[in-house]
Amino acid sequence: MEIEFVAADAPLAPRTAVARVVFEGQAQEGALARAVAASRFTGAKGQTLDVLAPEGGGDRLVLVGAGKSEAFDALAAEHAGASAYNAVKLSGLETLRVELPGASPEIATRAALGVRLACYRFDKYRTKEAAEKKPSVVKTQVTAADADAALAAFPPLAALADAVSFTRDLVSEPANILYPAEFARRVKELERLGLEIEVLGEPEMAALGMGSLLGVGQGSIRESQLVVMRWNGASDPNAQPVAFVGKGVCFDTGGISIKPADGMEDMKWDMGGAGAVTGLMHVLAGRKAKVNAIGILGLVENMPDGNAQRPGDVVTSMSGQTIEVINTDAEGRLVLADALWYCQDRFKPRFMVDLATLTGAIIISLGNDYAGCFSNNDELANNLLDASGKEGEPLWRLPLPEAYNKQIESPIADLKNTGGRPAGSITAALFLQKFVNGLPWAHLDIASTAWKKGSTVPTLPEGATGYGVRLLNRMVQDRYEG
Repeated sequence: MEIEFVAADAPLAPRTAVARVVFEGQAQEGALARAVAASRFTGAKGQTLDVLAPEGGGDRLVLVGAGKSEAFDALAAEHAGASAYNAVKLSGLETLRVELPGASPEIATRAALGVRLACYRFDKYRTKEAAEKKPSVVKTQVTAADADAALAAFPPLAALADAVSFTRDLVSEPANILYPAEFARRVKELERLGLEIEVLGEPEMAALGMGSLLGVGQGSIRESQLVVMRWNGASDPNAQPVAFVGKGVCFDTGGISIKPADGMEDMKWDMGGAGAVTGLMHVLAGRKAKVNAIGILGLVENMPDGNAQRPGDVVTSMSGQTIEVINTDAEGRLVLADALWYCQDRFKPRFMVDLATLTGAIIISLGNDYAGCFSNNDELANNLLDASGKEGEPLWRLPLPEAYNKQIESPIADLKNTGGRPAGSITAALFLQKFVNGLPWAHLDIASTAWKKGSTVPTLPEGATGYGVRLLNRMVQDRYEG
């Protein structure tokens, strides 16, 4: 999508759809007033109304509701831009003009970001599709009070949109295409942005004692990988980094504790946490963030081969702690156990945040819009929650009760990998906490938010969401750069 910022009186190109953003209760004049009176359009957030375009007013005119004017902020501008795009994307017209009277550079650029996020489409494997089902809009113009200032302010948001799209592509790929080595190869290509990428294979991980991670992948013909991503953007190259760790189970059958067939195809996105960490590092490099950052990806396939890990097996993690594997479908925490320990042991970061599509229990707890946040550090948790609100990626903090550790005690090993159904998301987080070595840490369980079916958010097309990239980028930008 080509993005331009123009003055309100800039001439309209041929084949342009005009989307006029209006507020709730805002009066219209002439033919527009009659059209509104004959409809149920009130200007409420998300409403759209097609009207006959006045002469010289474009080939199509759409009114886009933005809600109450006093509540119109950057996120509302994003939604307005996305709603405008969604209203005309199949129109057959080529250009969208989003009219935001008197918009500041921030509002104009966030509306443009909304369009960029809304126009994402994963269609690389479609060979036959009717033309009328394909989006026709290829350029968006957003009006701004100062078009030059908006253009100058847009590059960091363009980098963010690129990164979210990259993550959505990773999460959308089928598992026969995106297996651990291919995931690592695609990450390696991001060296073009200035990232330093290191890939550890199974021999290297075995030498480090990563029995927990390697046990998950031992049933697959695909070799497990550990990817280390480094961005050194701080003025002091030796400044203590911030660190992010992603669960990357490229396909999860459940292993010997095999999942039901119904819905198993969705398990191609069980690498959503690794996808989000990749997207974060992509945007940090893309906008040249003034921070030192580490991204760690634990990439495996969980398959039910004759060599697969069995329920009841005991593995030894890199930390030296032994783990009784009660359920091979509680595998993500086994991957993260070694990835987290490796990260804190090698890089000594200021904090670690891990992201993982870890538990179905988080969907039972929070539904499909909120991710769960668990943390041993209030400052870190509050920074995440603040960024979550600013970026529209909902997050809810849940407790880590010490008493619940009893559920993951093992009679034959240091701990077991599942505490049963009660408080399943909490006991999974408590398990992970045993591998952070006291470092400030947060765990984001994004099983509820990494993928949308029937999305009602205009910036989130159905499918992969890229959840986590925005909120982590915002947290780093607001709290840890400089």
